[in-house]
Amino acid sequence: MVAKDFTQVKGIDYNEIFSLVVKHCLIRIILGLVNRYDLELEQLVVKTTFLHGNLKETIYMNQPEGFEEGENKVCLLKKSLYGLKQSPRMWYLKFDEFLIRYGFIRNRYDNYVYILKEGKMCVLYLLLYVDDILIASANKEEIRKLKEILNT
Repeated sequence: MVAKDFTQVKGIDYNEIFSLVVKHCLIRIILGLVNRYDLELEQLVVKTTFLHGNLKETIYMNQPEGFEEGENKVCLLKKSLYGLKQSPRMWYLKFDEFLIRYGFIRNRYDNYVYILKEGKMCVLYLLLYVDDILIASANKEEIRKLKEILNT
C-alpha cells in the first residue's frame, strides 16, 4: 500500500524527513576490508521496510481500494507506509534502536554504518542503504546469528 505524500503538510503531518544513504566512500572502505582480510560479505533486502516504523504523528488516510468498510470512513495509521514523507526516518529510528540494543556502535562519521565489537576486535560491519543492508564479518556464524535475529 502506498500513501499519497503530496497531501502531507510539514509541521502537521510530519516534522523531519531524510534519505537513508550510506556514504559511497565507506562502502568502498568496507569492500576493501572484505578483500584485504578475506571477510564474508552478505547483502540483504528488507521487505516491507517502511511498515516496520511506528508513526508519532496522527495521520488519517482514505480507505484503500478493495478494502472499503462503509462510506465516509478513513484509516488511522499506526505504522508508516511507503509514500509518507516520514517513513524512511521512522524505519531508521526503529532499526537504529534495535542495533544499539543488540550491541552495535554507530559510526560517528556516517550514521548508517554500524560496528559490533567483542573487546577490541570488530566482529561485524553493517551498512544501511534505504532497505538494503551489507554485512561483513570474518565469521560466517556471526552473520547467520544476526540474520536470524533480524528475521524475528
